[in-house]
Amino acid sequence: MPKATHPAAQKIAVVFDFDDTLVPDSFDHFLSFLGLDPAEFRKAKYESRKQAGWDAIPARFYSLIEYSKAQPPEKRITRSTLMEFGKSLQPFEGVSDMFTRLQQRVNEIAPEISIEFYLITSGFVEVARQTSIAKFFKAMWGCEFHYSESGEIEFLKRSLSHPEKPRYLYYLSRGINYSDDEDLLFVYKDVPPEELTIPLDQIIYVGDGTSDIPCFAMLNQEGGMAIGVYRNSSPEEWAKHYQPSQNQRVINLAPADYQEGSELMRSLTLAVESMCKKIQIYQLSHHE
Repeated sequence: MPKATHPAAQKIAVVFDFDDTLVPDSFDHFLSFLGLDPAEFRKAKYESRKQAGWDAIPARFYSLIEYSKAQPPEKRITRSTLMEFGKSLQPFEGVSDMFTRLQQRVNEIAPEISIEFYLITSGFVEVARQTSIAKFFKAMWGCEFHYSESGEIEFLKRSLSHPEKPRYLYYLSRGINYSDDEDLLFVYKDVPPEELTIPLDQIIYVGDGTSDIPCFAMLNQEGGMAIGVYRNSSPEEWAKHYQPSQNQRVINLAPADYQEGSELMRSLTLAVESMCKKIQIYQLSHHE
């Protein structure tokens, strides 16, 4: 029997946004952790910069750097501050068990297939790395601070804007874990399908809104799956607020509840099952 033209990689990737997808908004919660009023800080520091023409991510991080430098040494924001906050940040209901549940489901229906988890965030990746769920991710990408010799935040070292998120889907598809200049060039080169670590149509992306729409659009185009989550609103309000176009839509939109039996958990499980069965079909034509 002739071999299929489609690659038959035995891997599935489930990729998550961080803020308002797996955990509450980490920026606002970090401000509260510092003893600040999030609404007042946003209005006085963050929003004023955006109105002055700043991009959202530099405005957010520089506002924290400026605040920190104005404090006495013992109250400045350090790497240790972020790590302590990350350890205290609690994921949504069911998130901690969700990874194992999906892994078990894959093992039940297709033990030859592996499932990997990734995180792509425009927020604090340093915080994400300290959470109780960090151990489940093969790789995490996000914004990072540069620290002074004493550990204080000084500059924004790495920025990951919303439109850049799809680039990291290419990274994981090609098995790249770092983003140096050579990787940046390589990621846009054509790669034979059989050389991909995880084809894009074997990727599931889960996110909550604006920052994730570029990834929704990319996976819709490439044959992957996009699942939307929402909090403190309804599906109608979510759709009205983000106004996704036809190619930016998700296969399902569910509340951010990962408990067993929830709509979101059922959606994730069905998506993983569907990916497994698709891979098994591809593999049939690879048997002599």
